[in-house]
Amino acid sequence: MILNYLGNFALLFCLIISLVIFITSISSLNNKNFFLKKNLIELLFFKFFFTVLSFSSLIILFIISEFSNETVLNNSHISKPLFYKISGTWGNHEGSLLLWLLVLTFFAFFYFLNSKNRPTDERLLTILFQEVIILGFLFFLLKASNPFNIIYPVPKEGLGLNPILQDPLLAIHPPVLYLGYVTTSIVFSSSLAGLIKGNINNLWAKDIKKWVFISWTFLTLGILLGSIWAYYELGWGGFWFWDPVENISLMPWLSLTALVHCVLALEKRSILHSWTVILSIITFTLGICGTFLVRSGILNSVHTFANDPERGLYILFFLFFLIFLSVFIYFIYEDKFELNNKNLNLYTKETSIILNNWFVMYFLSVILIGTVYPIFLEVLSNEKISVGPPFFNKLIIPFLIPFLIFMSIGPNLKWIKNNYFSKKLKLITIFILSIILSTLVSKFFGNTALNITILLAASFYLFIITIKDLIKKGFKNYSQTISHFGFSLLVLSVLLNSIFSNEITSNMRVGDEIKFSDKIIKLQKLENTTEANFLKLIAYFKIEEKNKTELVLEPEIRIYDKPETITSEAAIKTDIFKDRFLVINLVKENEYLNVRYQEKPFMLWIWISAIIISLGGIINIFKKNEKQIL
Repeated sequence: MILNYLGNFALLFCLIISLVIFITSISSLNNKNFFLKKNLIELLFFKFFFTVLSFSSLIILFIISEFSNETVLNNSHISKPLFYKISGTWGNHEGSLLLWLLVLTFFAFFYFLNSKNRPTDERLLTILFQEVIILGFLFFLLKASNPFNIIYPVPKEGLGLNPILQDPLLAIHPPVLYLGYVTTSIVFSSSLAGLIKGNINNLWAKDIKKWVFISWTFLTLGILLGSIWAYYELGWGGFWFWDPVENISLMPWLSLTALVHCVLALEKRSILHSWTVILSIITFTLGICGTFLVRSGILNSVHTFANDPERGLYILFFLFFLIFLSVFIYFIYEDKFELNNKNLNLYTKETSIILNNWFVMYFLSVILIGTVYPIFLEVLSNEKISVGPPFFNKLIIPFLIPFLIFMSIGPNLKWIKNNYFSKKLKLITIFILSIILSTLVSKFFGNTALNITILLAASFYLFIITIKDLIKKGFKNYSQTISHFGFSLLVLSVLLNSIFSNEITSNMRVGDEIKFSDKIIKLQKLENTTEANFLKLIAYFKIEEKNKTELVLEPEIRIYDKPETITSEAAIKTDIFKDRFLVINLVKENEYLNVRYQEKPFMLWIWISAIIISLGGIINIFKKNEKQIL
């Protein structure tokens, strides 16, 4: 019981400190008193300390199963394993928002420690905007989503955590994703501060670049972890299904990707000032928008939290306030940009960045419309629709072809002027080779549709170009080269996986067998076992292939009692070329199992490519700043 009060009072102290920082920072902007040099760093530290204290209190409450706490009661139970008790701290609405606050306060403190080379007023303004965001989350936590509400009389048992969330990978997925989301707040605050002070220039870009890469890298890793979890836990049999919450995480990643390239252009050539600020605002807004859509309960998704949608009204109001504030500041101060009106040649890296930014923003717009439109339609007409893969594929794939070609050429162009197209013969040769490869692959897999062949050709073209760059450039600009190679591998793996996957679905009972391609799938036996907090039904399948050793897959059905839930655990056999994926479901009032068997080419390479992309970002974070190349 004491920990409930301790966590709550810690949040109140955070609120008081944030108000003091906010008010005193405004006064310090004019008189530049001693407050900035000493007291501000101490206040930022103590605010972070009290947030850690509050979050630690909630973790301990989960560990000891203190059911006088409403959050613990709704998301835990006594028999739940310790690891999932701890991860349950952020596996719910209130705890996840407290984690947001923890990361916000840490990055505000960390930014101030590492921005001593920036102008004093700009640092103060950045902290000021951060405090606006922090105060918004603090008021929301204390008023509408307090993780320390007390229940009396105290129940003897909790309601339990959703079983599909009881997974090691998902335990680390939210914190990593939040690190990506919350880091965009620093970029957002610094952009507005730099805009007001007229400091959006190449020196600002050089300093903020690290924060952009930190956010982009963590968001990439967070999406990867979530995708892997969904693949083996939900039984979907794929890496991406355009689920609304998947889209919510993809949208800020797309805008961050555009921002990464704009910041580099601003650093090298002192161009794209306005667009860099706009992208900073868009990226952070999309992160907050994602919080609103997920936490409000208005999205229909396996990922969303079951909460009162009225809570979302506060976040919606807060979102509109931040958008209005940032847009107002932008239009007031945009004339402070130091524009040099530089002419852009057609065949330069600058032009390539602009063109690819257009494509990325088009992809972002399609995903935004496909995600939000069903919500507005239901509000206006009370009609429910579901926007799925066909919508996104039809609108994105045609534009993916020129995007891949531009991405193949762009990184090899030079700043200001370029003679890259003097090597036309080499480019044409590689493109012809790509067409030949795509034709052979399409015929091998039995899909010779023209659009598939062209798309594969563009993918092979990007892949070959990035391999060439990886070999030729060596350690020169290697972070960019590695990320681009990873992206080319990702695109190629995704296309081959999506186009050439095969599956079969059938109802089976023990002793039955089905034929699939050149294989025979047989259900040999069923076995029941009891685990710590669930019952487990294991099905043993034997898959016989011609001239190959037999393969045994063991999918499971798990029956949890707290809360009462039935989940399916897929059996996956992975090798370098493909995954064999088998998942089962119970058929009610019948002795049959519904069996779904899939063969997914190059699944392993999808995960590897995402790791390679992240590796390029990690390298850029830790490498020393290079000299300007103009």
